[in-house]
Amino acid sequence: MPDPTVSEERRAVTRQGLAIGVATGLYGTSFGAVGVASGLSVAQTCALSFLVFTGASQFAFVGVLVAGGSPWSGAATGLMLGARNTLYGLGLAPRLQWRGWRRAGAAQVVIDESSAVATATSSTSAARVGFLVTGISVFVLWNAMTLVGALLGTALGDPRTYGLDAAVGAAFLALLWPRLTDRRTVAVAVAAALLALVLVPLTPAGVPVLAAASVALVAALLPAPSGAAGAAGTAEDVR
Repeated sequence: MPDPTVSEERRAVTRQGLAIGVATGLYGTSFGAVGVASGLSVAQTCALSFLVFTGASQFAFVGVLVAGGSPWSGAATGLMLGARNTLYGLGLAPRLQWRGWRRAGAAQVVIDESSAVATATSSTSAARVGFLVTGISVFVLWNAMTLVGALLGTALGDPRTYGLDAAVGAAFLALLWPRLTDRRTVAVAVAAALLALVLVPLTPAGVPVLAAASVALVAALLPAPSGAAGAAGTAEDVR
């Protein structure tokens, strides 16, 4: 007989995953618009959402293009920002316990949202449901709304007339801002921004963004400050 507690948790994460899917997916409209504003075609913009499927990396890529950088610089920046999904996957593998083609298929929807929902559950079955519902709903809606945004952006004509050429930076900032929740993250963001500002007049377009992304990568590899570790230990003791 199914455990009623587990069944209720699966229903709860299903509702949560669908809600997150709708909220996040609708934001794909903005990427579609800024994608064509950066000079990509509708097909290229949609291909980015389908194949890359990580918002921060996608916005970083088109941001480099808007700045006049090469696609290679944009791809390198996007790859660095997307590297965090590898860490998510390593943490999710023992929790989801999938093997073979299931694990390979799940890799496409390893994103911030699906990882967060899956890791917040107390059972493997609920983690799987939360991961799939969140990941698939975001994937479907993100791609659908990317197409809508790209078509709307194309129909508007010259994006500079409406200020869409400036929307790339604004959209990327909107992704970043909610994550500035502690001093370490703020310090990394400030250091990256200062490095980019210094490099803008000295290097080709795209290099400042790539260098700024490298600051976050280096910071992620460094050990947490002893104070943070001590605070974490205290919190663990309280629980």
